[in-house]
Amino acid sequence: MTETSDLLVRFLLPEAGVRGVHVQLSESWREILSHGGYRPSAQRLLGEACVAAALFTGHIKIDGRLSVQLRSSSPLRTLFAECTSAGTLRGIAQVEEGQDAPADLSRLGEGALLAITIENPGLDPREPQRYQSLVALQGSSLDEAFEDYFRHSEQLPTRLLLAADGERAAGLLLQKLPGDQGDDDGWARAGALFDTLGRDELLAVAGPELLHRLFHEERPEILGDKPLRFGCSCSRERVIGMLQSLGEEEARAAAADTGQVEVRCEFCGREYHFPLTEFGVLFAATPASQAAPERLQ
Repeated sequence: MTETSDLLVRFLLPEAGVRGVHVQLSESWREILSHGGYRPSAQRLLGEACVAAALFTGHIKIDGRLSVQLRSSSPLRTLFAECTSAGTLRGIAQVEEGQDAPADLSRLGEGALLAITIENPGLDPREPQRYQSLVALQGSSLDEAFEDYFRHSEQLPTRLLLAADGERAAGLLLQKLPGDQGDDDGWARAGALFDTLGRDELLAVAGPELLHRLFHEERPEILGDKPLRFGCSCSRERVIGMLQSLGEEEARAAAADTGQVEVRCEFCGREYHFPLTEFGVLFAATPASQAAPERLQ
């Protein structure tokens, strides 16, 4: 097994007919935290969202990137986390100034939405294949909300536990294999063992030891592992595309006070500067009818 503190592990409980994914984050999670001053509930939710995004890349076949996003009209405007097939993670929480996210997600209101988006490379590199599932948020916690999501989207029994603090984030996902794989009470046995796991233990115990503690009687088989790390996909080219989509008039207005457009990536803190003297080249060949993104991607 790969030696790293940030790791995704896929495993199988063959007799029970159950597959699973375990994720633990430390260095990558601390790097994500370093780019935003989050209050306790927002911090915990962001950590759990980052773990969930990583868990799902171990559960769903992707060649590009997978993101999870929660949107609401509460002080928690957006919760976003993304994991790529290469194992890079990034995330952000947008909360009204001076506010914190609610500890109980049922307080987000009826309009709260949960989305899982998969982007895989298309035949044209400029046009990736994009799939999105969007559902109303149900449950008081992220793991409950995602269990409900899988219950409706895949119609397979799924258990999920997520945890995060200021140093670590971790998660465990179990799902019954489709069909009649496994013995008659395999899912019930796996679920009973899963229920003995608390969030504190999930955070404190490394993956291999945790899987042995919980499932040694089921003789778990490790199917593979993947190191995880922080990584941002922002680039000067992406920022140029964003500015071109806004248009030269808006860009010049943004540069009026300082003589340049300054863009800071919300995910990694990298800054990009475009002085007015570069605008002639920048807008010489602006792509036609390109929608402006909500934020630097």
